[in-house]
Amino acid sequence: MNITSTDAKNRFGQVLDEAQKRPVVIEKSGRRHSVLMSAEHYDRLVARAAQVAEPAAEAPLNPQAQAFAAKYKAWVDEQHRHFEQHGIWNEEFRTW
Repeated sequence: MNITSTDAKNRFGQVLDEAQKRPVVIEKSGRRHSVLMSAEHYDRLVARAAQVAEPAAEAPLNPQAQAFAAKYKAWVDEQHRHFEQHGIWNEEFRTW
């Protein structure tokens, strides 16, 4: 189901009921903006994403990636420290 943000605001109770059956896409300015879904559906998505991400996090790096990590470790660590201290340089920019 697709609905405008104005309709979602005006019929919020009905939209919540519909979201229990299936995800509701909320459009703003004619574009997809958000999706409202049941907590149960959300929990299933989060659990599935964790299952998919877990093996990738544990997978060993291939030889090229290991060589890159070894060669540029100091630079990467320096960048991490910089971003933790100063933030990302363009975070104040907004997409249109």
